[in-house]
Amino acid sequence: MRQLASFLLLLCPLSMAAQTITNDSTQTIDEVVVKGFRIPRNVLASTPIQTLSHSDMERLGIHDMGDALKRFAGVQVKDYGGVGGMKTVNIRGLGAGHTGVTYDGVQVGDCQSGQVDLSRFTLDNVSLVSLQIGQEDNIYQSAKAYTSAGLINISTLQGVSDRKPHLTTTLRTGSYGLFSPSLLYHQQLSRLGIGAYTSYERADGVYWFTLKNGIKTIHERRNNSDIQTWRGELNMSYQLTDKQTLQWKAYGFTSNRGLPGPVIYDNTYSAERLKDKNVFTQMLYENLFSNRIKMKAAAKWNYSWSRYSDIPASGYKEDTYRQNETYLTATLWTNPLQGLSLSFAQDYAHNHLSMTLPKAANPTRNSLWTALAANYQIGSFSVNASLLATNIYERIKQGNASNGFHRLSPAFSMQWRCLQDFRLRFGYKDIFRTPTLNELYYTGIGNRHLNPEKSRMWNLGTTYSHTFNRTLQLSLTADGYFGNVTDKIIAVPKMFYWQMMNAGKVRQLGLDVSTNIEKRWGNDWTVSATGSYSLMKATDISDPTAVYYRNQIAYTPRHSGSASVLLHTPWLDFSYNVLFMGERYTLSYNIPDNRMKPFADHSITLSREFKINKQQLRVQFDVRNLGNKNYEVVRFYPMPGTNWRLSVSWVL
Repeated sequence: MRQLASFLLLLCPLSMAAQTITNDSTQTIDEVVVKGFRIPRNVLASTPIQTLSHSDMERLGIHDMGDALKRFAGVQVKDYGGVGGMKTVNIRGLGAGHTGVTYDGVQVGDCQSGQVDLSRFTLDNVSLVSLQIGQEDNIYQSAKAYTSAGLINISTLQGVSDRKPHLTTTLRTGSYGLFSPSLLYHQQLSRLGIGAYTSYERADGVYWFTLKNGIKTIHERRNNSDIQTWRGELNMSYQLTDKQTLQWKAYGFTSNRGLPGPVIYDNTYSAERLKDKNVFTQMLYENLFSNRIKMKAAAKWNYSWSRYSDIPASGYKEDTYRQNETYLTATLWTNPLQGLSLSFAQDYAHNHLSMTLPKAANPTRNSLWTALAANYQIGSFSVNASLLATNIYERIKQGNASNGFHRLSPAFSMQWRCLQDFRLRFGYKDIFRTPTLNELYYTGIGNRHLNPEKSRMWNLGTTYSHTFNRTLQLSLTADGYFGNVTDKIIAVPKMFYWQMMNAGKVRQLGLDVSTNIEKRWGNDWTVSATGSYSLMKATDISDPTAVYYRNQIAYTPRHSGSASVLLHTPWLDFSYNVLFMGERYTLSYNIPDNRMKPFADHSITLSREFKINKQQLRVQFDVRNLGNKNYEVVRFYPMPGTNWRLSVSWVL
C-alpha cells in the first residue's frame, strides 16, 4: 500500500516535465488502502486441510486446542470432562494413534501411549492451527510428517519487524475458580529475534451435574477435577546470513490434576491423580542455497515424566513413567525443472521408556524414516507423490523384544482446476501405526508379537471459491472418502486376563463438507458464517458371525458438525457458535443399552478493542453451553453446564 503511494509520487513530476514550473511545491497524496479477499488455503490444496488463525480463535471464543479442533470436519475430540480433562483426537474413525502433531515444524511424540494429549497446549502464543488429512502438498518437510494419516500442525507467534519490545499480558478468570495469567514478549535485535512466553492456570473444577443412570437421576457435584498448570517457552532466531537462519526453542510444562473418573450408578468418588512434567529443546537450521535448492535440519531432545496415583479398595497405588527421546531430521529440496520439485528426508529417533511396574520391560526403540517425494505442476494440473520407508528396532531389559517393524508406505494426491473457481482433487494414502510400547510391553496385557495397524484411504473431493463484487466471498469444500483399517489393535479378553491382539477390521465411508461466506461493508463492518458437517459410517467388519458385525464402531457418530456466525462492527465483535454430535455407541454392539444421546453445545462471545496511548486493550467475555446440559462425550463423564470466562489483554 505504501509502495503504491510512493510509486504515484514518483510519477507526478514526470507527468509535469513539459510544463512551465513557476515555483516549487509539495503535493501530498493520501495513502491508498486496497482490501480484498484471500483465497482460503483449504480451497487450493489437493487434499483436505483446515485452518484456524490466532485472530479466528480469538473472535470465536476458542480457548483450548480441543475446542479449536472440534470446528474441523471429520474430527472427533475425545474429552474426559472436567476443567483440565485429557483431550485426544480421532480423525475419520481411525483412532487417536493415527494422528500426528508438529510444534513449529518438529514432531511431538509419545512412544508410550502413541497419543498426544492436546490439553497441554495453550493458544495464547499460537498463530495457526491446521489439520491435514492425507498427502501433504508441501513436500519440504520431515520424513516423520509422512507417518500419520492426519497431521495437526501448531505454529507459534513469530518475531516482529521493528526493534521495539512487544509485550502482551493476559488475565483470565471464570467459572469453577479459574485464574490464569500469561505473559508474551517479542523483540528483534538486529539479526537476533527473541521471544518468551509463560502462563499459569489453576481451577478447582467443582461443578454440579445431573446425569440419568438407567431409571435413576443423579444430581451431584463433580469432584477431583482440579488442575494447576505452568507453561514456559523461550524462542531465539538468528539470521546467520541472508540465506541461513538458526532457530532455537526451549519448552517446559508441569501439571498436577485430578482425574474425576466415571460416574457409575451414584458413586462420584475418585482419588485418581496425575502429575506430568515435560521439557524439550529443539534447534532448526535452514539454508536457502538458491531458488532451486534448499535444506533444513533439526535436532530435538525431549524428557517426559508422569506419575499416576490412586487409592482403590486394595490400598494406595502409584506408578511412575519416564520417557527420553532424541530426534534428528534433515530434508533436502530441489527444483531441477520448471514445475517439478523433489525432496529427500531422513529422520532418526531414539526412545527409552522406564516404568516402576513389576517386571517392567523398560524398552528402547530406534526408528529410521526415509521419505522421497515429488511435486509436479503444469497449467491447471498438479500431482504429489511420496514413498516412505520405515525401519524400527527394539530391545528390552529382560526377555525377548519384538522383531521390529519394516514397511514401505506410498501416497499420492492430484488436483485439477477445471474451471476458474472450481477444482477437483483425488488422493490415496497407505500408512500404518506402529504398536505403542504400552501395547507391546505393558505388564500383564502387552503382546510382543503384534503387527502394525494398517490404514488405506481414498479421497475424492471438490472445492469452490468465488468473490462477488469484491465485497462477498463464498468458499466450499466437499470430500468423500473410503478406507479400511486392518490388523486393528484391540484388547481381547482371555480366560483370566485381557491381552492386546490384532483382532479388528474397520471399514470407513464418509463425507466431509465445510463452507465459509463473508460479506463486508467498507472497512468496519463484516459478517461471516462458517460451517462444517461430517457424515461417517465406520463399521466393524472383523467377524461376519459376530452380533456386532457391520455395526458402527465405538464413540463414532454418524453425524457431527459445527457452525459459527461472526459480526464485526466498529464498537463490538459478536460471535455465536454451536457444536453438534449425533448419537453414538460405547461399544461396537449397537444396542439401546450402549447408545449415547446426541447433543448440541451453544456458546456466544463478545469482545472489544480499545486504543489507549498507542497501546491496545482487549476485553472478551464468553458464555459456553447456553443450554446448561451435562452432555457426555465419553460415557459417565458429564461435561460442565453453563459457564463463563472473562479475558483481558493489554498489548504494550
